[in-house]
Amino acid sequence: MDSTQDFQPRTFSIKLWPPSQSTRLMLVERMTENLSTESIFSRKYGLLGKQEAHENAKRIEELCFASADEHFKREPDGDGSSAVQLYAKETSKLMLEVLKKGPRTTAELEAPVADTPPVPADTPLVPTDTPLVPADTVMDISGGKRAFIEADEAKELLSPLTKPGNSYKRICFSNRSFGIGAANVAGPILEAVKNQLTEVDISDFVAGRPEDEALDVMRIFSKALEGSVLRYLNISDNALGEKGVRAFSELLKSQESLEELYVMNDGISEEAAKALSELIPATEKLKVLHFHNNMTGDEGAMYIAEMVKRSPNVESFRCSATRIGSDGGVALSEALGTCTRLKKLDLRDNLFGVDAGLALSETLPKLPGLVELYLSDLNLENKGTKAIVNSLKQSAPQLEVLEMAGNEINARAAPDLAECLTAMQSLKKLTLAENELKDDGAVIIAKSLEDGHTDLKELDVSTNMLQRVGARCFARAVATKPAFVQLNINGNFISDEGIDEVKEILKAGKKSLDVLGSLDENEPDGEPDDEEEDEDAEDNEDELDSKLQSVKVEQDD
Repeated sequence: MDSTQDFQPRTFSIKLWPPSQSTRLMLVERMTENLSTESIFSRKYGLLGKQEAHENAKRIEELCFASADEHFKREPDGDGSSAVQLYAKETSKLMLEVLKKGPRTTAELEAPVADTPPVPADTPLVPTDTPLVPADTVMDISGGKRAFIEADEAKELLSPLTKPGNSYKRICFSNRSFGIGAANVAGPILEAVKNQLTEVDISDFVAGRPEDEALDVMRIFSKALEGSVLRYLNISDNALGEKGVRAFSELLKSQESLEELYVMNDGISEEAAKALSELIPATEKLKVLHFHNNMTGDEGAMYIAEMVKRSPNVESFRCSATRIGSDGGVALSEALGTCTRLKKLDLRDNLFGVDAGLALSETLPKLPGLVELYLSDLNLENKGTKAIVNSLKQSAPQLEVLEMAGNEINARAAPDLAECLTAMQSLKKLTLAENELKDDGAVIIAKSLEDGHTDLKELDVSTNMLQRVGARCFARAVATKPAFVQLNINGNFISDEGIDEVKEILKAGKKSLDVLGSLDENEPDGEPDDEEEDEDAEDNEDELDSKLQSVKVEQDD
């Protein structure tokens, strides 16, 4: 559902100001639904949970009511219709700002929020010293279906940017495909307002265009925005490749104050990564650097690593699903050691392997502020996993999110993992799905979660070859935790009797069975495969290698 369409003024039945309290409450609920429902924005920026959505909806309504009420008081002879229009317009704009910001980090989400007491409908709900959000700060044309945009429509849609004295600071042209005609209209308009812009989202804005036309459109936008002082730039979803990156040369080279840069799903190959590294200025202001779903590979990772080294104040780094292997993983892990303010690190779905895991374990102690760590699907195996968790045990007890799914972790790594988890008393979300823990590993890990961990909310141990014993242990570990909301044990081999026992354990802990979620992929009659011999062989090789290191070769006299 598109939020911008839902909150156009014509959808409101209100005719006079002020709206009734029931109307205001209805608007809050409607905004909550839109902020927490799957949409083009949630797919791009992340889906808000119900609680966070409701908090934002309530805050937005209060701000917009106050702004509209002040507007109405300045026009006491009016019928209130202009106040209603402002009320609707501003709620839509602020919703888009929230959606583009995405879900808060776990730490932000758990920060205490003061409840707002009920007040009469005609009373502003913000303190008089709270600055009101100025009108017309966001120009967003991304609503509705994806469609081509040509010259005439571009002229109409962008006309607000041509009005003297407008205060637009943020533009979002995503989801609309610009042709040459539309770009030629947009270029002069953007050039005229570029000095007031702080945020530009031109992701997914040339879809379906021939390559030559798309590159020309990028060059027009790049030239128009050259020299703007942006804090946020999103050029994702444009299938850039090296040609596309270089088409944005003028824009990229001029951005020395960027705080957030998003280059996701852009076909960033080795050559494209090199171009980015050459074009983007070194800046200590950069706080968010996100690559995702690219084709970077090891060689490309070397150039990304160089960018990382030049960005020491990055707080959120994402380089997931980028085909980076061992060599690139090592280089990137070492480079991240310069980012000592890092709070969120997402390296999921790459081909790092054990060596890159070992390199990462050396870097983690240099990141004392780390709060969220996403290391799923990196082929870490037991050796890489042990190195990382032993490092985290000492360096990151404050960690709130840890994801290590799909790393071939089995029971032999469980003791190290358990020691690490015991130290992480701030943990809110733990994901160990798609590993090979079996009941032996489950018993050890579940035991480490039993005491403390009062903030734990989510535990995902799905697809781990668990049976009745392991499932029961995990259920006991979380059943009495006050904040706990989701236990995922799907995709295992838990008998019907075991499932019943899990439910009884949760009930005894006064947990709703909704905590358990779906069990549609559980196989009650299945049994885990016995693959211990492979692990034994691995251990024997490690032992032999260790012994060979101490052998001295002596020459015969």
